[in-house]
Amino acid sequence: MTMTIHVDVVSAEKEIFSGLAEMVFAPAELGEVGIAPRHAPLITRLKPGEVRVKVNEKEIYPFYVSGGILEVQPNLVTVLADTAIRAHDIDEAAALEAKAKAEEALADKSGKIDYATAQSQLAQAVMQLRTLDRLRKRGG
Repeated sequence: MTMTIHVDVVSAEKEIFSGLAEMVFAPAELGEVGIAPRHAPLITRLKPGEVRVKVNEKEIYPFYVSGGILEVQPNLVTVLADTAIRAHDIDEAAALEAKAKAEEALADKSGKIDYATAQSQLAQAVMQLRTLDRLRKRGG
């Protein structure tokens, strides 16, 4: 029998996923982490990127998170995201537009923009597009 761990993916607005999984992959601050049942307790910050919840060999649910916190207990994984979106629900046109606007803002040398904000917006748009691309390559 395959062991499972309970996983909750929540954003500031709502719960996105709650259920049992065999494995969770997340973009931790120092690199991607894989969390299996009975993992040692852990708390780490998340970077913008893709969280994948592997329910079984045939079902993997991808989510885009804009950042947040990952909390791991031996029988529970909680992803507390600033923003979390099911990969299927990412608006590609909006992400492309956000990427273009952020690139345009970063190219503006007049000093009228907040570069940190523009860089953050660019990183989030790029990671949303990357999450969509991975979903398509997996046949989702």
